[in-house]
Amino acid sequence: MDVHPMAAAVIAGDRRALARAITLVESARSDHRLAADALISEVAKSGRQSLRIGLSGTPGVGKSTFIESFGMMLIAQGLRVAVLAVDPSSARSGGSILGDKTRMEHLSREPNAFIRPSPSQTHLGGVARRTREAVSLCEAAGFDVVLIETVGVGQSETMVAEMADLFILLLAPAGGDELQGVKRGIMEMADLILVNKADGDLKAAATRTMADYAGALRLLRKRPQDPPDFPKALAVSALADEGLGKAWEEMTTLAAWRRETGHFARRRSEQARHWFGEDVRQGLLMRLTTPDARESMATLGDAVAKGTLTPSEAAQRMLHKLKPNA
Repeated sequence: MDVHPMAAAVIAGDRRALARAITLVESARSDHRLAADALISEVAKSGRQSLRIGLSGTPGVGKSTFIESFGMMLIAQGLRVAVLAVDPSSARSGGSILGDKTRMEHLSREPNAFIRPSPSQTHLGGVARRTREAVSLCEAAGFDVVLIETVGVGQSETMVAEMADLFILLLAPAGGDELQGVKRGIMEMADLILVNKADGDLKAAATRTMADYAGALRLLRKRPQDPPDFPKALAVSALADEGLGKAWEEMTTLAAWRRETGHFARRRSEQARHWFGEDVRQGLLMRLTTPDARESMATLGDAVAKGTLTPSEAAQRMLHKLKPNA
């Protein structure tokens, strides 16, 4: 497959070509993977960079409303915005609602916006493995900001943090017990915590929640990639379009500081190394999906279940079988 025409169209800003390119990199077919690798190498020659913003939050916190309001604000400032939203897939059927585009009705109609909902899927690695390639395609297409929305608070946050320049945690106003429910690891990854729905009857609660999280952030160890007053917590209302400008100002301030101090480039280099290792690991795991490997796994698994082999012995035999020319 000749990827040069598609790469040229993506770099020229052709939205349909971008959509087709993302479909290609999400494909698990071996011939598509070869074409996708060639495509990513080709578009990388554009040298363009976007500000990559990872966004997470528990279901019901208003992520889609926030992204639409935030995206519309950025577009009003003359910026081009891409949204990569991963929808949960059914573990039984593999199906996904892909409802983000319908929830972002106004943003989806903007010519300077691109919204790509993708199923998380249940196959090895899921589509999140290819999200970073979709980010690269959006960068090459000339989008200034790429928003990467995760499924929810969980392991996907770690993956998105490894492909984003800034990681934003969106939370809703709640009682004091809510703070105990947020994992420390997520708090440590967050560059900015935004307490959403700070409007109407919830405004006072949002202010209290923001203060709680601001206090919690001060207790966390200072990170070398942050200026003195980061990370921080802010109250926003996506519904009332309040606090979004301040949040964007804080994001750009942090990104600029990291660029000036070299943390920005260093982080991207570390991320590239991380994904190299991840691709190697996933490639090795894919070797377990061949018919011969599945048969060996089943046979050795039966032996372990019967007690004729220990799990360690069976694992060593399986690893030996996977060696080249074994």
